[in-house]
Amino acid sequence: MDDDSRHALFEYLLRLGDDRLVLGHRLSEWCGHGPILEEDIALTNIALDCIGQANNFLQLAGSVENKGRTADDLAYFREAIEFKNLMLVEQPNGDFAYTIARQFLFDVFSFHLLEELQHSSHQELAGIAAKAVKEDRYHLRHSREWVLRLGDGTDESHQRIQSAFNDLWMYTGEIFQADKVDDLLFEKGISVDLKSIESKWSENVSEALTEATLAVPDAEQYMASGSRQGIHTEYLGHMLTEMQILTRSFPEAKW
Repeated sequence: MDDDSRHALFEYLLRLGDDRLVLGHRLSEWCGHGPILEEDIALTNIALDCIGQANNFLQLAGSVENKGRTADDLAYFREAIEFKNLMLVEQPNGDFAYTIARQFLFDVFSFHLLEELQHSSHQELAGIAAKAVKEDRYHLRHSREWVLRLGDGTDESHQRIQSAFNDLWMYTGEIFQADKVDDLLFEKGISVDLKSIESKWSENVSEALTEATLAVPDAEQYMASGSRQGIHTEYLGHMLTEMQILTRSFPEAKW
């Protein structure tokens, strides 16, 4: 693999890992605070799945980079500007409906992405995706069912999740913005065509929202962008401060 391809693959793996690391941490904040015991356990398990996937992607990223950095080094010793996660996943939990809307929008994307990445020409990446897509199939079923319950539930639950989708929609446009990293890896059969994922995402999201008696937000509204280049909302820095403080305070500690 030439240097340009290696650098692009490292960048791509950071994106995959960071999305799931940040979302996993956000979901972990629900532990002990879920609306019912069963849902408290479900969100915690999904958080663990996300963090496990992040570990696999970041571990592979460290191997590709070949500078001796481990998955822990990449997770705990990078600054916010070095993180490549989508702005969507770093948004605060808000209420339960807000968390579900955020989760559903990401789950639809992640499931279809990993489904395609199973066929990547990069064997190790394909293997990680094949394992992770099984978990994502459950994640998507879980969040979709809650979208239907809340959307077609009480007046209050309907209003709360509609407001959540309206607020979060501005972070969905950048999900499908391909750049040089995506283009180079797609040419080599390593990554996937984001445009094909976008059509599946739009169809699945619109179908679920319509079934839930919810309105699909205006696609022509302002869309935030830049997270793949390290531009983030204020929320990521606050979250990383909490997530990284223990490891940075005791960098040599072994658990």
